[in-house]
Amino acid sequence: MLKKTVYKLLFLGMLIPLIHACSVKRFIPEGKLLYTGAEVELTSEDEIANKKELQSQLKGLITPEPNSKFLGSRFGLYFYYKAQKEKPGFINKFFNKRFGEEPVYLSDADPFQTEEILKNRLENRGYFFSRVDHSVEENQQKKTAKVFYTARLPEEPYILESYQLDNDSLQIFKQIKETLPNAVLEEGEPFNLSIMKLERERIDRELKKRGYYNFSSNFLIFEADTNQYDRKKFDLFLRLKQDVPEAGIKPYRVKRVNVYPNYVVGTDTLKRDSVRYEEKNYIQNVEFFKPKYLDPYILLEEGELYDPAASSKTSRRLTSLGAYKFVNIRYDELDSLSTDSLGYLEANIFLSPLNKRSIRAELQAVTKSNNFAGPHLALTYTNRNLFHGGEILNISGKVGFERQLASGSQEGLTSTQFGVDTDLIFPRMLFPLKVNNDWFKYSIPKTKISAGFEYLHRSDLFSLFSVTGSFGYIWRANRYVTHELNPFSVNYVRLSKTTETFDDILKANPFLQSSFDQQFIAGLTYSFIYNGMVDVNKKHQFFANTNFDLAGNTLDLLSNGETPKRFLGLEFAQYVKIDTDLRYHFLLTDQQKIATRLFAGIGLPYGNSEVMPFSRQFFAGGPYSVRAFRIRSLGPGSYEPDEENVAHYDQVGNIRLEANVEYRFPIYQFLKGAVFADAGNVWNTKETTLEGGKFSSDFLNELGIGVGAGLRIDIQSFVIRFDLAAPVHIPWLPEGERWDFRFDEPVLNFAIGYPF
Repeated sequence: MLKKTVYKLLFLGMLIPLIHACSVKRFIPEGKLLYTGAEVELTSEDEIANKKELQSQLKGLITPEPNSKFLGSRFGLYFYYKAQKEKPGFINKFFNKRFGEEPVYLSDADPFQTEEILKNRLENRGYFFSRVDHSVEENQQKKTAKVFYTARLPEEPYILESYQLDNDSLQIFKQIKETLPNAVLEEGEPFNLSIMKLERERIDRELKKRGYYNFSSNFLIFEADTNQYDRKKFDLFLRLKQDVPEAGIKPYRVKRVNVYPNYVVGTDTLKRDSVRYEEKNYIQNVEFFKPKYLDPYILLEEGELYDPAASSKTSRRLTSLGAYKFVNIRYDELDSLSTDSLGYLEANIFLSPLNKRSIRAELQAVTKSNNFAGPHLALTYTNRNLFHGGEILNISGKVGFERQLASGSQEGLTSTQFGVDTDLIFPRMLFPLKVNNDWFKYSIPKTKISAGFEYLHRSDLFSLFSVTGSFGYIWRANRYVTHELNPFSVNYVRLSKTTETFDDILKANPFLQSSFDQQFIAGLTYSFIYNGMVDVNKKHQFFANTNFDLAGNTLDLLSNGETPKRFLGLEFAQYVKIDTDLRYHFLLTDQQKIATRLFAGIGLPYGNSEVMPFSRQFFAGGPYSVRAFRIRSLGPGSYEPDEENVAHYDQVGNIRLEANVEYRFPIYQFLKGAVFADAGNVWNTKETTLEGGKFSSDFLNELGIGVGAGLRIDIQSFVIRFDLAAPVHIPWLPEGERWDFRFDEPVLNFAIGYPF
């Protein structure tokens, strides 16, 4: 307790002088007052509907923004002032360039202009004849000033009584009338100019879908009539403006579709060989992309009305091929008589390929939560459009060396690994039977064939050789949902060159030893992903990932019937495993959010297996799990880990439960902060030699719980993360003593990317 108090006093002792030193009062010029912001107050004799929302909107219109503050000090302004000295020095120049902010004074604000802006916004919301005044609160001692705006609203806004479309014989009026049941304007709602703009844009989108290529929302005008009512009500009439061009009020049909599969920006499009396929012209001198493979991605058809949705979907589907750098769809109007009630378009699809071949090299400095660190080198060769059908071949080679920097009684352990992975992706579904692409409206499934091997040697412990292979499909059902199905997946792992140290670990834990016996895994895997977090500005964001793994069921039919069953002389594993990762993010502001996660998983061996294979078991702890515990050092259940066993290979289970919550906030520009709490553990469904590891009804009392804080360097979505966490509930301690906040025993986690 004394040690914790000393830490707090030292922290405060360093923080207070720093904040005091960064005071900017002495730098503010004579006669100037630092602008510290503004407040808006709404008053009315009647209750104001949606007062907080309206108040927030008005406050967002006020300019300028005051200088930012952190912990009560304006560090950015301080760095700016320091850099204005006659000889600022290198340090002051550097901090000003990175963090400096020019001062915002009261003289930079224009309260009278702001009054007009606020009044205009209130009128747009139906509060006509509002009054806006302001006052300035000056603090000469602190050399600061703040502006207060007061808006006096009438008793109630004008209310929409009816919404009507003017009658006219033009065909376009009939089309507009058919869209009105979906209008965003509702009778009984207050006057709102923003909603009227949304209604015009909605009608514009609907007409574009019906072929009105040249129509614009600016062709529409609203007129309000208040003469029919004594109280604050109005009728709203929708009309076409005068002098709307003839081309803007007639539909267009696509007459020709030209596709340029190998287009180079700036080249002539006329002198090319053309191939006619499925009512489209494929124009390329040398066959770069076979038309029969490209055609399913193009939804534009000759003879159909212009539809921007079809263009957007076509562009998205072509981009998803991974073979093109740019996808550009251009429509050209074809000559027609001015009296024609129908126009014609020529659709030109320009596809600019990426480089066919590329090599990427990555040199990484890797640091892991088990204290292993060292360099890794990865080389990746990519061949795009391998067979002229959009196929992508990736071959990756990797090699790495790591050394355990500090690990209690065992120092100097090393780890060497190398491997090769190959992926061949076909942008279509390879299947024995013909598959109708109309089943996949959003995107066409891709077929992925993968193979690879890896060798891992950990000094004083073991060597591990693994071979993997899979065949399956990936497809997006819509903007949020992705499916991945591998009907065939195989994994073979062979443990060799074990040392006496590792043999002793296996002998002490027969359960762990059994998990290494059956390392031939063949079966089916399926993954479902719902990613609602693509809507980055949405207040409520959801993410769900469910994985299903079924191994050994097909091989069971092909086995020789012996016990244990074998295939090609290899004993194979049989199990079923399912896990779900659920995430919910709640946006407090644009820069602040509360992120939560729930994870649950279980694996059950059957038939040929009594234990889940080691590579398929769950573990807890580490930078993406319960961060107050090192990787694999938590669990199973209330098992007390052996401090001498730095590897923690035995601390796994076939059940995992975890919950996390994290508050994320900005500190300064690309520097972000977080405070968090994690809880979780792993268990086994059967008794093992690890005492306390079996799952029971008392599982809540066996959760490892930790709290902490973190810093994140977030540069254009590339995140370097540092999290410092300490345990508050330790499951292996005696009951009644498990709640123990070990503030003086924190765990530092370094990772790339957010944990959830």
